[in-house]
Amino acid sequence: MARPAIAEINLNHIQANFALASSLAPQDQTVAVIKADAYGHGAIAVAKALADQAPMFAVACIEEALELRAGGITHPILLLEGFFDSCELETIANQGFSTAIHCLEQVQALAKSRLATPLEVWLKIDTGMHRLGFSPQQALVAYQQLVSLPQVKKVVVMSHFANADNHLAESVTVIDQLAALPAELLQPEIELSLANSAGILAHANTRKNWQRSGIMLYGASPLSQETPESVQLQAAMTLKSQIIATRWIEAGEQVGYGGRFTANQRTKVGTVAMGYADGYPRHAATGTPVLVNGQRSQIIGRVSMDMLTVDLTDITDAEIGSKVILWGEGLPANEVATHCNTIAYDLFTGVSRRVPRLYKN
Repeated sequence: MARPAIAEINLNHIQANFALASSLAPQDQTVAVIKADAYGHGAIAVAKALADQAPMFAVACIEEALELRAGGITHPILLLEGFFDSCELETIANQGFSTAIHCLEQVQALAKSRLATPLEVWLKIDTGMHRLGFSPQQALVAYQQLVSLPQVKKVVVMSHFANADNHLAESVTVIDQLAALPAELLQPEIELSLANSAGILAHANTRKNWQRSGIMLYGASPLSQETPESVQLQAAMTLKSQIIATRWIEAGEQVGYGGRFTANQRTKVGTVAMGYADGYPRHAATGTPVLVNGQRSQIIGRVSMDMLTVDLTDITDAEIGSKVILWGEGLPANEVATHCNTIAYDLFTGVSRRVPRLYKN
């Protein structure tokens, strides 16, 4: 492995973040969401690390679930987007997957299927997100249809919050979404799954039966304002590389494509083996923070495919081979994301195959 760009994954931190999620609802169950290759951290490695803690994993689709089975993961697995074609139902039943049901067409396909084993289904109610799910008015009818089917062994009722991460939300609030749930489906015998990571961290009234921990597992808070719980999260991914060249430029000289950075003084420039082909955002602005030998610096100029440039003027010990942290240990991904006008989810899932994942602990 000659090129120094790597994503170091601390599995102990993922385990600690899951333990935090579980501790906030100790009487209930916590699902580990490992869709999108565990948000770029490696789904099979993360699943194995959480095998003794998590009662269930959740992924987006059957392809992701089958990859976990092929990797030796035998836990229950929930398909958050459900099935896309009725031909998936036989495999879902045979593999012991649970599936979301979010539309009438899925109910009808399930009713027509011939399954050797009945399924656990998660009935999704649209309480304000307006992506997937039955309206609150339709949900009770759908629930009654599902519990009457021989193809169904259990129904969990679920929803997803639109603004649980925003403490200043003035549109659809968590309280609004909770109030939209049909009272008939809030009986003690019916299991609920309402809280995503933001709900787990900031809304105790949403922690019901099954929590779904996603981005918080990887050490990034989804909240617009931190809580005593969210500040306990530990970064799981540290994106690293090294300085591969240095040079001094004079005031007035430019750096990189398009000359987006012009030096206003004599400046030492460091070139880093990391670019947008590795998943680092091309649109990262001059001033986006990095750590060089543990000291804060910034990107200067435009990120290119394989390299980016940083300001080394005030880092006296910087040289070829100096360590660079793009986000992670000592530099929160959320801070970098803010400079890139995006979110930590996007940073993590964007790290490409070219960057090896190296697992700690």
